[in-house]
Amino acid sequence: MLDQRRTTNILLLIIAIPLVFYLLKILSFIFIPLIFSMFIALLFLPLMRWLGRRNVPKYISIVIVLLLVAGGLKLGIELIQLSSKEILATKSEFIPKAEVKLTDLRLYVSESFGIEFEQDANLLTSFFEKENLGTTIGYLRKFITMLLMTAFFVVLWLAESINVHKLLNNTILKQKHTSIKAFMKIEKDLIKFIKVKVLVSALTGLFTGLMCVFFDVSFPIFWGLFAFAINFVQMVGSFISVILLSIFALVELDPSSTLLFFILAITLVQVVFGAILEPIFMGKSFSINIIAVLVMLMFWGFLWGIPGLIMAIPITVFMKIILEQFPSTKIIASLLSGKETQIEKL
Repeated sequence: MLDQRRTTNILLLIIAIPLVFYLLKILSFIFIPLIFSMFIALLFLPLMRWLGRRNVPKYISIVIVLLLVAGGLKLGIELIQLSSKEILATKSEFIPKAEVKLTDLRLYVSESFGIEFEQDANLLTSFFEKENLGTTIGYLRKFITMLLMTAFFVVLWLAESINVHKLLNNTILKQKHTSIKAFMKIEKDLIKFIKVKVLVSALTGLFTGLMCVFFDVSFPIFWGLFAFAINFVQMVGSFISVILLSIFALVELDPSSTLLFFILAITLVQVVFGAILEPIFMGKSFSINIIAVLVMLMFWGFLWGIPGLIMAIPITVFMKIILEQFPSTKIIASLLSGKETQIEKL
C-alpha cells in the first residue's frame, strides 16, 4: 500500500509541476504585478511599521508610500524625457556620422566575408521614423495596465489584505513559529537585496554616464539610464550593457587607443560595482550558486520575459529560504546557495 501511495504521489507531482508552470505562463499578467508589488511592499514595510508606532493611521501610511512610489516614477519619467530630448537634439549630427561608419563596416564585411547587404536598407534613419513608433503603443498600453495592477496589489499588501505570514502558515509551513521565522528572513533578505541592487545599479548608471561624458560619447543620460535598468538583470545585464555601448562607441570614436580605453573604463565600472562591491554589500549569507543563477534566469526569462529576468534572483532567494525550513529539502537549498551540502561533508 505504501509503495502504491508513493507511486501515486510521484505521478501526481509529475502532472502538477507542468500544470503549475503552464498557469504561471498563461496568467503572467496577474502573477508579474503580484510579485513585483510584493517586493515593493516589503521594501516599505519598515516605514509602515515606523509610522504605525507613531500612531499614524494605516490609510495615511499607505498614501505616504504611494506618494513616494509616484515620486520615484515621476523622477524616472523626467530622466527619460531628458534623455529623449538629448537624442532628438543630436540626431541630425549623429545619424550622418553613424551612416558613414556603418557603410565602411558594411564594405569591410562584404569584402572580407562575402556577405551582401541591401543597398536601400537604412536602419538608423528608419528607427527614428514615426511609422515605426506605432508598434510601441501596444507595449505602452500593456505597461500601463501592469503598472496599475501593481499599484493595486501594493495597496493590498500594505493594508495586509494579502498577508504573507498567514499565507505561509496556512499553506506551506503550517507551523506558527517556523512561518514567523521564515517570513522575517524573507523580509530581511529581500529588503537587503532590493536596497543593494538599487544602490549598485544607480552607481553603475551614474559612472557609465560619466564615462560617456569623459570620452565624448553621445547620449550619456540615455546610456546611464540603460546601464541602471539593465543592471537589475543579474550577470547578463552587465555583459549586454558593455557590448551594446562598445558597439555604439565604435561609431562615435576612432578605432584607436581611445576606443580601447573607453571599453576598458565601462568594463571596469561593471566589475567594480557588480563583481566587487555588490557581493560585499550582500554578504556571504546571501550568496547564490552561479549555475543556479543562470538556470533561474533562463527559466523565469522563458516564462515571463524581461520581468522574469529581473525577478529571477529575488524569487530564487524566496524559494531558498522556504526550502531551508524542511530537513528533506535543505540539501536543495544548500545547492542553490553554493554552500557545502551534508553529502559533501560526509
